[in-house]
Amino acid sequence: MVEVSTSILSVKSGEESKTFFALETAKTDYFHIDVMDGKFVEKDTYQKMFQNASYIKRISNLPLDVHLMVENVKEAIDDFLAVEPNMITFHLEACQNKEEVYQLIQYIKDNHCRVGIAIKPNTNVEEVYEFLPYIHMCLIMTVEPGKGGQTFLTDMVQKIETLNQYKEEQKLEIDIEVDGGINLKTAPKVKKAGANVLVAGTAIVMAKDFKVIIDELKE
Repeated sequence: MVEVSTSILSVKSGEESKTFFALETAKTDYFHIDVMDGKFVEKDTYQKMFQNASYIKRISNLPLDVHLMVENVKEAIDDFLAVEPNMITFHLEACQNKEEVYQLIQYIKDNHCRVGIAIKPNTNVEEVYEFLPYIHMCLIMTVEPGKGGQTFLTDMVQKIETLNQYKEEQKLEIDIEVDGGINLKTAPKVKKAGANVLVAGTAIVMAKDFKVIIDELKE
């Protein structure tokens, strides 16, 4: 079963309330919260995403899927635990060493939250293998993190296939999430490769009917 996590990055200012209610009605599975610090990536969405996540928590029971694109992962985890997310995903590239990765995994779990690890397009998928038995999800970035509306990198399909093959060989129960340039054209490719959680922002939020797009992405 494929799930859809709608990125709220491109929601128009002043239309948040209307958009969030419409997304819930359209049956998105998660609200995807793109947290950027202006250091790990160019863009800074930190305060805006915290405000939006806090607001969603008040008006909706849908789970929050928090994607941290930040240098100071521990600090961001502490901040966003306040909105009781279902999932916190941090970047492998933001960690200094393996010990830090394991510490962050355990810290998120100790705070009753599911944990994911994200990898950028240039990071080899094999680098995340040893952590997979301890996490709930691996997020494959199919664009460079930090900007909305980018074009899907087609060579990432092979990376998803490789990860999915390893997951099946090792009998791992993890979700494979993809984020970046996901729309009705690219979704079939990543689903066929083994992704089961699709992050889409622009493709959904800019559509006239959210439900039509979400339903088609899930098919």
